[in-house]
Amino acid sequence: MAQQEFGVDSSKTLRGKYAIAGVGETTYRRGSTESTRNLATWAIGNAMADAGLKPGDVDGMLSYSGNDSTMSNFVAGDLGIRLNFYMDVHGGGSSTEALIGIAMGVIEAGMCETVVIFRAMNGYTQIRIGGTGARSAVPIEGDQIHHRAYGWQAAGQMFAPTFMRHMYDYGTTSEQLAHVKVAHSKHASNNPKAYYKTRCTVEDVVNSRIIVKPLHLLDCCVETDNATAIIVTSAERARDMRQPLVHILGLVGRVTKPRADMHYQHGPISRVARYYAADRLFGNAGVTREDIDITGSYDAFTFTTMLQLEEYGFCKKGEGGDYVSSGIIELGGARPNNTSGGHLCEGYTHGMNMVIENTRQLRHDVDDSCPIGPDGKRRHTYDYSTGRCRQVKDAELTANLGWATPGIGSAMIMTRG
Repeated sequence: MAQQEFGVDSSKTLRGKYAIAGVGETTYRRGSTESTRNLATWAIGNAMADAGLKPGDVDGMLSYSGNDSTMSNFVAGDLGIRLNFYMDVHGGGSSTEALIGIAMGVIEAGMCETVVIFRAMNGYTQIRIGGTGARSAVPIEGDQIHHRAYGWQAAGQMFAPTFMRHMYDYGTTSEQLAHVKVAHSKHASNNPKAYYKTRCTVEDVVNSRIIVKPLHLLDCCVETDNATAIIVTSAERARDMRQPLVHILGLVGRVTKPRADMHYQHGPISRVARYYAADRLFGNAGVTREDIDITGSYDAFTFTTMLQLEEYGFCKKGEGGDYVSSGIIELGGARPNNTSGGHLCEGYTHGMNMVIENTRQLRHDVDDSCPIGPDGKRRHTYDYSTGRCRQVKDAELTANLGWATPGIGSAMIMTRG
């Protein structure tokens, strides 16, 4: 593993000191009849079982709170967890990696020892992100007061100027971007948990109806009802838990453009916040882009995946279209992306499911359709064409790239212990 600091003082990092000890989720579905409180306890219970922990072993809780989510202190009480620290944070799809960083910080400060992070949402049945659904009467407040005045009711409307400018500046095409959906649909077809398991073609994507130019229906993520959970603790404590160690090497949390609110007022419009985060991310982790085996790049839209891979330096600026259409992001390619199918196909969780997937990849135990041997371990075939295996062979380093808006982003690099 190459060691480069990129101007970051390594004595100030927590490189490898903390670990993901457990992960869990509910099913990814539509038509939930359960509250987000029930969904949260389900996912957290699965994460605790994954780590081999009892309620008394967890004393911290963080959540991405928004829409119809339930607060941590209510969920903790339902699980029999007494908290030494909790916080519920609002703030878009960059929350996951930032919350993991906060968990590390509060443990480092001695405020608690083991933190569970969750996101619970009935994102299809109850409050849909665009403001529609069974509970559509969501108050207009905060940044929505500005966005909705300009017709930016939904994320696609707000992000479209960035996407269109990239197409204008660099000649990026809808056909190139469609390869992101194609790759993620192949991965989802190998994933028993994925909501959409059907493989699609470039033609399927570009022939689907336009939602907001340049986004077609199949360029957009799936909406689902689900909860997800991640447990963070020190690597020292995690060694005594059930699963193989997955170390957190480095993070950046909610890095912004010079203007995060009206990001389009600071050019280039096609530049996103990850441009300012990349060197700090790799400096904190002490690795290079070339070391990364798997990426988990937030795919609210096909375009968000491409823009992040570009700005974090996996390809040159303006070459993202060529990168994602080259086959490199598919299973069997040099650096597969979103091997569970991500938000485009598995389920929408504000980035949590992609951290869960990369954790399992680093354990070399992705729960795909490969058979389980007498020892209880999966016998991965590494044949990605059959609709069964999605485990990346010899995976050692992953990068999760979180997206909130073009102006805000977070990221994390993990390694196998």
